[in-house]
Amino acid sequence: MKNRRAVIIGAGPAGLTAAYELLTKTDIQPIVLEKSEYMGGLSRTVNYKGNRIDIGGHRFFSKSERVMSWWLQILPLEASEKGSVAIKYHRMERMVHSSPSGPNPASEDRAMLLRPRKSRIYYMRRFFDYPITLSKNTLLQLGLWRTLRIGISYVKSATFPLKEERTLAQFFINRFGKELYNTFFKSYTEKVWGIPCDQISAEWGAQRIKGLSVRATLAHAFRKIMHRGGGGDIRQKDTQTSLIEQFLYPKFGPGQMWEEVARLVKEKGGEIRTAYSVNKIVTEGWRVKSVEATNTATGMQETFTGDYFFSTAPIQELIRSFDVAPPPNVVETSEGLVYRDFITVGLLVNSLKIHDQTPRGNKLISDNWIYIQEPDVLVGRLQIFNNWSPCMVANPAHVWLGLEYFCNESDRIWNLSDEDMAALAKEELSKIGIIDPAEVIDSTVLRMEKTYPAYFGTYDRFAEIRQHVDRYENLFLVGRNGMHRYNNQDHSMLTAMMAVDNIIAGITDKSNLWEVNTETDYHEEKQDA
Repeated sequence: MKNRRAVIIGAGPAGLTAAYELLTKTDIQPIVLEKSEYMGGLSRTVNYKGNRIDIGGHRFFSKSERVMSWWLQILPLEASEKGSVAIKYHRMERMVHSSPSGPNPASEDRAMLLRPRKSRIYYMRRFFDYPITLSKNTLLQLGLWRTLRIGISYVKSATFPLKEERTLAQFFINRFGKELYNTFFKSYTEKVWGIPCDQISAEWGAQRIKGLSVRATLAHAFRKIMHRGGGGDIRQKDTQTSLIEQFLYPKFGPGQMWEEVARLVKEKGGEIRTAYSVNKIVTEGWRVKSVEATNTATGMQETFTGDYFFSTAPIQELIRSFDVAPPPNVVETSEGLVYRDFITVGLLVNSLKIHDQTPRGNKLISDNWIYIQEPDVLVGRLQIFNNWSPCMVANPAHVWLGLEYFCNESDRIWNLSDEDMAALAKEELSKIGIIDPAEVIDSTVLRMEKTYPAYFGTYDRFAEIRQHVDRYENLFLVGRNGMHRYNNQDHSMLTAMMAVDNIIAGITDKSNLWEVNTETDYHEEKQDA
């Protein structure tokens, strides 16, 4: 494999992982072509006046030993004076072995933090646990009549489940009952996708919910009472992802991970070119020969030849780039794929109107994320960046918020000016009682295209695209947009790792890449969960 080259489209988690794996395991030299100026793709961190924004929120947790070890090799776990750290979740405790000589985040930047996880649902101007628990607080806030309706509805769905489970609505109803679905899932999910849940494939639920259900919640509550589950490590293999209460997080946000990987890639001899937009895939038979890309800063066009090619670009862009047009059915399916776009509004405020009550008085709420289930506002999720890492906010006396909006480029809010978008964000948080607009100090607006590959449109015909593109033996589709699959960061990394494994083993079949985030191991759960 001497003197061979791999051309990688995109410097997100999948693209940079592929480059790093090639450099550390083969003699293949990678060159990464990134359209923007930033590393990390959807996992980048934006620095606004010293206040950092995590676009979408990225908890560093995986059931994959390989991914966990990879992360901690790049950014070591923060030091513990005792040489180990206790991870507590749902009254269970496990020890994570760390080194007392590990990095001290107070003085060293290259550090992975261990952070508490808390997410809640905001509905009826009240907080509910997420995932939903049958706690006294939940029952009191829902009220007796609504609780009875939820219970009856769940028993009905558990006893007589819908035989067909083709849509996301059917998926939710079978697991939670129609009443709980309408109360806690429907509004938020339809904010995310912009269409009714009965028009979305159930496959999205299978990939994202990963087995969480009322039964799983009850079983977990029973295990809490029995006080089982000690032993283990940070990978927490016997706990559903949605029930985990601690996670790893880089000191300066997820972008720090990918900036560090990019530095190592270049240090090891790889190339990373920013501001390069790929516009043509040149083929010869069922092999890719080269890609043509334009430097958007200079307008110059350049051809990059290679022996292997990795694409994390959106499928539509890839299909449009082939020099030999794919069959009409493949083009039609590609053009019918749908993406949801994403806006984050950063609001810097003096204080919030909502607080956590403690014996010592009120303090900043401890949530990382709040799911806004209120149907009378457009905002879908709220991040409190202070709680992801203290280093995400320049002045700890301030509260740094991220309001998340899901939309299409054709929507009115996408085309609002930054000033109007920030004004909308302030108005909505004020309306639902979270802030006083007079407390807002500063704001910024970020727009990200094609953040969420959608499970509707022509998605049900996606196999036609896969069958065609997989015939190119030296072309590997990896990552979220590269595979049009709502993968987490670790799943995207695994597809890149396995593609490199295939190259080393001389495997041209791509089936194992498409199995990531569909098989049991990648669902982050066990068969008996």
